[in-house]
Amino acid sequence: MIGVTVLGSTGSIGVNTLDVLARHSDKYRAVALTANSDVAKMLEQCSACLPDYAVMADEAAAETLANELRQAGLDDIQVLSGEAGLIQVASMPEADYVMAAIVGAAGLLPALAAAKAGKRILLANKEALVMSGKIFMDEVRNNNAVLLPVDSEHNAIFQSMPASYAGNMAASGVRQILLTASGGPFRSCELSELDAVTPEQACAHPNWVMGRKISVDSATMMNKGLELIEACWLFNAEPSQIQVVIHPQSVIHSLVDYVDGSVLAQLGSPDMRTPIANALAWPERIDAGVKKLNLFDIARLDFEEPDFDRFPCLRLAYEAMQQGGTASAILNAANEVAVDAFLNRRLKFTAIAAVVEQTMKGIEPAAVTSLEQILSADAEARQFAQALVH
Repeated sequence: MIGVTVLGSTGSIGVNTLDVLARHSDKYRAVALTANSDVAKMLEQCSACLPDYAVMADEAAAETLANELRQAGLDDIQVLSGEAGLIQVASMPEADYVMAAIVGAAGLLPALAAAKAGKRILLANKEALVMSGKIFMDEVRNNNAVLLPVDSEHNAIFQSMPASYAGNMAASGVRQILLTASGGPFRSCELSELDAVTPEQACAHPNWVMGRKISVDSATMMNKGLELIEACWLFNAEPSQIQVVIHPQSVIHSLVDYVDGSVLAQLGSPDMRTPIANALAWPERIDAGVKKLNLFDIARLDFEEPDFDRFPCLRLAYEAMQQGGTASAILNAANEVAVDAFLNRRLKFTAIAAVVEQTMKGIEPAAVTSLEQILSADAEARQFAQALVH
């Protein structure tokens, strides 16, 4: 049995991961589940999966969960809390694979712990690479960890790259990476309407079922900007070698353009269980319970260039990656603050990009020399952005 720690098990990626694991219970077992504060969902998952450990980032939630588990006769499950608990289950010997699906900067240290412990990391947390790209990749290499992307776009690129790809695009005959994006719910609305966008509208993604923060990032296309940065680190590419392509149907998940004129693409129904199953079973294939793609039902595929006036967050992500150093960490921190303010109705939708841009202009990025420096830049950017929101 392959032991799997699921970091962020109550989120959409975590729920889909547990679904795939349940379909192959003869091969995989969830040894640890983690969540922030959703005790009810965690109790339900513990009852179904019977993990060895359950971790709540929130300490009060951990106490409540422990009481609930005792009352349910599930006191064999050890309850941990906080960052230390997350790091413990990400690096413990029982975990062969670690699904890194905690949203935001909170997922950085557990994902790094998994890399240091030499795990197979199924990476769904963008921020681990956005904030600490070189440090994270160095830990993966130095500890013989296996890093497999779970974001549908990065997994598509991974599947479309040569099997022997070792980080050299030119040597592999790769000319360009084409990173697809749905364009979100506001791809074709009037720009004048964006000021009045509500959280409910921003979270109503036309193709994917995602959490609220990621849904807002998709609506601003910051999600694609973070994916651009992540792709640069995963595939050792320059920002200029990655072209974002708006593809509203979300059927082609990304493409790789080769120097001989070939363009290889990965297609599939918009269901996160496909990349999850691919990363779990690689280099083999397993059933993920995903609906078969019917090209006759789709009938057409559309493509557009992104408009930076409509999606300034995408421009800012390109700029952050080009600046290097702590710029990406600053970008990410400011965005998390701004999105949270928007979701709590303290900021207009169009002001999300403004807060990010002003924070990037207000804080000078520095060369990255340590994890502590990244965390310091993250904290400074959050404080700066909070002041702007206020």
